[in-house]
Amino acid sequence: MEKKIITLIVLLTLSVLAFSQKYATRNGYVRFFSATPIENIEAVNNQASCIVELETGEVVSKILMEAFHFEKALMQEHFNENYVESDLFPQAILKGKIINLNSINIHQPEKQEVVLNAELTIHGVTQKKEIKGTLQISSVGVNASASFMVKPADFNIKIPKAVANNIAKEVEVTVKFEMESIKK
Repeated sequence: MEKKIITLIVLLTLSVLAFSQKYATRNGYVRFFSATPIENIEAVNNQASCIVELETGEVVSKILMEAFHFEKALMQEHFNENYVESDLFPQAILKGKIINLNSINIHQPEKQEVVLNAELTIHGVTQKKEIKGTLQISSVGVNASASFMVKPADFNIKIPKAVANNIAKEVEVTVKFEMESIKK
């Protein structure tokens, strides 16, 4: 009986410690993809930062816009200078909260579905987004991933008429963050 009580106390202590941890990365993966009949445009960024606080469900991610790499240098130049204006708006920022936090089992190593209510700021404009993704919690960290659509027009990103058919009205954004535990 005494061993069971001690075991229970140890498990409860470990679960409280595990659940109150913050997880972070500075080299998260962000990809956007625009598909049109004329051409596909893809850019990848491996310098995104993200912090997740499992106790509260708070999530913050910052993405340096100039860190997106394109297949063609001219696309990258147009993206930074003409569309997102990286000199004026150097970062995209996502701030949100996991709304189904009470359904996440921190002791379950399988991927678990999460829903994030977030505010996404791009090009100086903030839009509310509901993002569905997955979390996988392990003893060394948290892996998070999601895929969602973004409309450049919603963020006042102007596309010149001459190339309007080359860029999709909605762009697919995919994120993958492998985060490690950080001390409070």
